[in-house]
Amino acid sequence: MSTCDIAPELVEKIKQFRFAKYSSGNAAFVYEVYDNISIEDLVEELPENSPRFIILSYELVHSDGRKNFPLVFIFWCPSTAKTEIMMLYASAKAFLQDKIDVNRGIDIREADQFTDEFLVSELKSV
Repeated sequence: MSTCDIAPELVEKIKQFRFAKYSSGNAAFVYEVYDNISIEDLVEELPENSPRFIILSYELVHSDGRKNFPLVFIFWCPSTAKTEIMMLYASAKAFLQDKIDVNRGIDIREADQFTDEFLVSELKSV
């Protein structure tokens, strides 16, 4: 049982985003697709007091120069958000993540934590 319903059209848009091919840069799906967006610019787009779900295609450059674009489900939940809203988003998180089939997930609560260095450390530790 879930606390939310997800429109089939949204699931389809997320699938299109998921299977899109990117040659460089990051791409993020929040309410819309932000193509070739830096992490700093993405953080600037996020509300300071409200959670969001982000699907991020992150450009990960390996020490040998190879690039890949892992897909990451990010739960942005700033510590300044209202408790009721945090609980609503948290209760829908697993359902949405399962529905869109993005297994790698990261929870981020503070804007200063949401950096390239943090993402690289999280993605390379898997």
